Amino acid sequence: MLTSSSEAEFWLALGKLILLLIVFFFTFITAVGGNPQNDAYGFRYWYSPGAFAENIHTGTLGRFEGFLGSLFSASFTVVGPEYIAMVAGEAERPRIYIKNGFKTVYWRFFVFFVLGALAVGVVIPYNDPKLNGGSGTADGSPYVIAMQNMGVAVLPHIVNALLLTSIFSAGNAYVYCAMRSLHGLACEGQAPRIFKKTLKNGIPIYAFAVTMAFPFLSFLQAGSSTGSAVATLQSVTQGATMINYICISLTYIFFYRACKAQGVNRSTLPYKGYFQPYGAYITFVYMILLEGISGYVVFVPGHWSVAAFFPPYTMAFVAILLFFGWKIVKKTHYLSPHEADLVWEKPQIDAYEAAFIEPPTRFRDDIRAMFSGKKTRENHMEEDTS
Repeated sequence: MLTSSSEAEFWLALGKLILLLIVFFFTFITAVGGNPQNDAYGFRYWYSPGAFAENIHTGTLGRFEGFLGSLFSASFTVVGPEYIAMVAGEAERPRIYIKNGFKTVYWRFFVFFVLGALAVGVVIPYNDPKLNGGSGTADGSPYVIAMQNMGVAVLPHIVNALLLTSIFSAGNAYVYCAMRSLHGLACEGQAPRIFKKTLKNGIPIYAFAVTMAFPFLSFLQAGSSTGSAVATLQSVTQGATMINYICISLTYIFFYRACKAQGVNRSTLPYKGYFQPYGAYITFVYMILLEGISGYVVFVPGHWSVAAFFPPYTMAFVAILLFFGWKIVKKTHYLSPHEADLVWEKPQIDAYEAAFIEPPTRFRDDIRAMFSGKKTRENHMEEDTS
């Protein structure tokens, strides 16, 4: 399953990379005057109408609220890098490849999100009528609107086509992670046992079927009266993302305390996080604050709505109920740092990685093998390595 999913992700990610290069070059070339109007607009839109849009209120407070609105929307998109850890159970040499994968997260965050946001702010003002029209289609892309405003032909169609690769790439990754999460919960006895069922090729078929039922909710966007349902789902997903990072931070804090209590030197591990545990504490507090204020708009006088209150906080309530509900029903207890199992399946992983006689391959070697028609050696945790 990982092989087909990762190969599909490779080709889809190639489309995303091409799209990224196109919009970056488009931003730079048109900003310095390379457009049909020969208008070197530069950073004009940062001054008129400005870099920060007002939201709810006017003035400095309104611009700060506009920034918060953008921050909450960004939390919907900044999800996925943490899912790299989910492929560790199926990846070849996880201690090498997963570590290298995580090391690329930092520059990917900068290029895709920081520079991407910068480019959007350069090519189009926030008050563009088409941008605020809410078409719900690819024509609502700020890059496509900017190209149309400048009279650029053909390129908007290419961008729309490449946007599909981004959509399918996200769908491919999230379907894999969702069904593996459901399958893993079932294996741990925390979800119905039916989701443990797998085909001969390892696909958890029932978990896959349940996961594939949710993408059909995207068709709600096609209806004029149901578009708000998609916005509600997006708000719920934003809350889930924040809860996800809260749990990750808290888990790392407990892991750090357990390592310290049991005398485990983190320098001996395949990967060592820097600025820890302070980074985990900062993230933990920051994400709690962000989740707490994500629905602040409903508390502003004149904006209260029950329907608007629940989407941002639904997953927080669900997480609390599930955690304490499990504790009460199953009568589980908390472990002290000295009791935490830091070994777990380490002997099995040691034996698995020791079975390799070939040196680890590099990414460029895999690419060369792919285009030359050669197949790289595969191995999996559950296969006989003898």
